[in-house]
Order: sequence, then structure tokens, then C-alpha cells
Amino acid sequence: MRDFPSCFGESGVQVADSSSSSSNAVRTAQNLVTCVYQCRLGKISRFVTVTWTKNLMGQGLSVGIETVTNQCLCKVDIKPWLFSKRKGCKALQVDSNIIDLFWDVSSAKFGSGPEPLEGFYLAIVCNQEVILLLGDLQNEAYKKTDASPSMSSAVFIAKKEHIFGKKFYRAKAQFCAKGQIHDIVIECDTADTSDPCLVVRIDTKAVMQVKRLRWKFRGNNTILVDGLPVEVYWDVHSWLFGNVMGNAVFLFETCMSDEKLLTSQSISSPLLSWSCSQRRDSQSHGQGFSLMLYAWKNE
Repeated sequence: MRDFPSCFGESGVQVADSSSSSSNAVRTAQNLVTCVYQCRLGKISRFVTVTWTKNLMGQGLSVGIETVTNQCLCKVDIKPWLFSKRKGCKALQVDSNIIDLFWDVSSAKFGSGPEPLEGFYLAIVCNQEVILLLGDLQNEAYKKTDASPSMSSAVFIAKKEHIFGKKFYRAKAQFCAKGQIHDIVIECDTADTSDPCLVVRIDTKAVMQVKRLRWKFRGNNTILVDGLPVEVYWDVHSWLFGNVMGNAVFLFETCMSDEKLLTSQSISSPLLSWSCSQRRDSQSHGQGFSLMLYAWKNE
């Protein structure tokens, strides 16, 4: 299974192969969050990926910008003993545009995951405009970059996250630009029952239940979040029949039209072929959002 759309290239964000035989290595390398934003670089819309990682060596940050050659143009590694890299800037050229990247995570606070919670900023500047700004230190970012906000703000269109648990797997998601941030809990006990059941909860409310999971280990269903239809796809085959180190995959995707709602009948399409053309097509109909969760069991 490919981790992210092919338009970001094999040299974009590097992710460890989930088939590794070393459990510690896999669990460490897989602790990451990747976010995809659609930004305006000059007159052209581009995809920008921001990946936060966490392993035994410390925190890591990678930034990739879509180009004609689909290469990762900037990669910043943040390690506890290299304080010089916890803040800085870098200039690079993307086609005919000069891009400036500014970051400061020297005072960032982290939770159990790799993504900082507060005390940081990451800013991408093009033509004296901040086209992407992450973090809560926005005033410091604008002062450092000496740039103005972009007239066309970035759009958060996709997120991939690796989550861990034994029976409960937790994540957060905002399914529309100005919507509420929701708590997602996936509940599935495959160890202590011969007939496991899959339950998905949004803000403690059960919105989906799949019984006889050994017969329905792959499938999809539609739920409502903030009044919007959200298509949920699941593949828990590895949990039930695969290697103990296998991971389940869940995809939450906002439905952009009734036609898409009717045609989304196979799990293989969104999970195995989440292509750039599909996401560009969703953008032409409105601002959609996709959340892909890789759920790993802590034995």
C-alpha cells in the first residue's frame, strides 16, 4: 500500500516500510503526522506537505513542495542536541518562484505525538506574502518574515496520522475549514473476543458500528459530522488475519456531491489509489478534506 499520493514523489516524505520485522523500529519510525495544504505560489496552486516525526533521536520536521519533478525541496531535522536547527530559515527556488521557509520550535511544547501543541511557528513565504503559517506564534512569525498575509489563504485538504493503542485509537480532525475540532475514537478489541466489533465515535457519540468484523474486515459507510456527509472506509484485515505487527487503515473523507456518495462503493479506490487527480477533482467541486489513520496495536 502506498502511503501518500504519487504527486509528492518517492523522494518527498520518507516513511518506513510497515513490513519491517523489528517491532521497535517500526513503531518508532511510524510515529508521524503528515498534513497536506493547497497554497498559491504566484499564479499556480501547489500542494505543500508538512510532516512531523518522533523517534528515539528526537523530533523531526520535513517540508515538501510539489514541483514539476515531484521532489522534496526542503527537509529540516530537529534533534534535541542540535539547538541551532530548532529555529532558522532557508531559501529555495520552486520553478520560477523564490520560496523562503522560516521556523522556530525552540520553545515548542509537545504531547505524546510528534506534532507540536504550542509555542512554535512554521511560515512559508512567496513574493513577500505568507502563503502558509502554522503554529500559535503568529506575531513572531510575521515580525521575522517581514511579510504580509496572502490574499488567498492556504487550504488544509488532507492529513495522515499514525496512531497507537490496544483497544482504543484516538485522533482529532476538523472536517471543514471553520468547523469544530472533533475527537475521533476507534474502538476494536480483536484479542479477547471471537466475534470482534468495530465502533467509531465522534465526540463520545457512536456514529458507526460494524458487527461480524471477520466477514466485514473491509468496507465503507457514511456518517454525518457537522451536518456534512463523511465517508468512512476501513481495512482491518491485518488485525484479524495478518502479522501481529500489521496495521489497520481508516479513511475519513468528506463527500463532495451526491454523485460521489453513490459511486464510493469500493474501499480499494480511496485507500490504494488516493491520487492527485482525485484530490484536484474534489477541489474543483469544493473544499474537501481527507483523514487517513494508520492504527497500530501496542502489544
